[in-house]
Amino acid sequence: MQTRIVRTDGLNQQILEAGDGPLVLLIHGFPELGVSWRAQVQALAEAGYHAVAPDMRGYGGTDKPERREDYTILKLVGDMVDLVRALGEETCVVVGHDWGAPVAWHCALLRPDIFRAVAGLSVPFQPRIPKGAPTPMMAALAKRAGLGDLYISRFQPDDAHADFDADPATALKKMFWSYDGATPDEGLSSGFLPPGVSLLQSIDDGATLPPWMSEAHFAEYVQAFSAGGFRGPIDWYRCIDLNWSLTAFLQDRTIDQPSLFLVGERDPVRRYAGQHEAGLSKWLTDLRGQTVLPGAGHWLQQERPDEVNAALLGFLKGL
Repeated sequence: MQTRIVRTDGLNQQILEAGDGPLVLLIHGFPELGVSWRAQVQALAEAGYHAVAPDMRGYGGTDKPERREDYTILKLVGDMVDLVRALGEETCVVVGHDWGAPVAWHCALLRPDIFRAVAGLSVPFQPRIPKGAPTPMMAALAKRAGLGDLYISRFQPDDAHADFDADPATALKKMFWSYDGATPDEGLSSGFLPPGVSLLQSIDDGATLPPWMSEAHFAEYVQAFSAGGFRGPIDWYRCIDLNWSLTAFLQDRTIDQPSLFLVGERDPVRRYAGQHEAGLSKWLTDLRGQTVLPGAGHWLQQERPDEVNAALLGFLKGL
C-alpha cells in the first residue's frame, strides 16, 4: 500500500493504492479521507484488483480550489474521469460512501463507458426532482414537520465552516461519534437543528472516539483538516442547488450498469435520505444487492470492514 500524488487535468490528487488488476476507485465522503478505505484497499488488492482511494477535491493531500463553484458534481465526476485516465485505464468500478456515493452514482450516470459498475454506501441514489432547487425544498419540508433546520441548510452561508475550523479535533470527534453505530440512541445526531443551534453545538460535548477509531488513525484526520480546513469540503454542500441547475439533462435517466447498495441499520442519514431506499430498483435497473447491516451506523467501511469487504468482493466477482 502506497500514497502518491497523481497529476490530472488541473488538479493534483493524492491517492492511497495497492494491487494490480482491474481498477476499483473508492470515493470517501464528509469529513473523511482516502485512508478511510484502508481495509478495502488491502482486501481488494489481495483479491487481485488495483484499489485506489483518492483524497477528494478540497481534502487532505489533494488540491483545494478557492472558488465555491469549483466543487460542483460535474467537477467531482470529472476528477474521477481524469484519474482513471491518469492511471492508464479505460474502465473501472466505482464505489462511494457518504458524499462519495452521489459522486459514484453520477459517475455511472454521466460516463457509463468508463464506470462499468457502481456501489454506494450509506447514501442511496436520489433522482433529480424537477420541482425546484433542493435546499429551499428541504427547508420548507422540515419546517412544516416541525423538525427545525436540516443541517444542510445551515451549511449554505459563506462562513458555515468557521466553527469546524476553530477546533478541528473536537469537530471531527463529534461527527464520528454522533453518526456511529455504537453510540447510544440519545447521542445520535438527527440532522435537524433548533433555531440558534449549530450542528456541532447539537452534539454532546462528551463525545468520544468510536470503538473502531484508534488514536493514531484519528490523528491522521486531525492533521489533514487542521492543515487544509473545512471550507472546501463544506463547499460541496454549498453547491447542492447549483448541481441541481446543472443537471437538468440527467432528468429521469436511470443507472443501467450493475449496482450495489449498503447501509447501516442505525445510520442517522436514513432519517432524511432513507426515503429513497424503497424505490432504488426503479432507478438502478441492474441492482445486484441492497443490504442493511444490523446495528451499523454511518461509517460503514470502517465500522464493518469485513462485511463491507465481503459484499464488495462478491459484487465484483459477479461482474
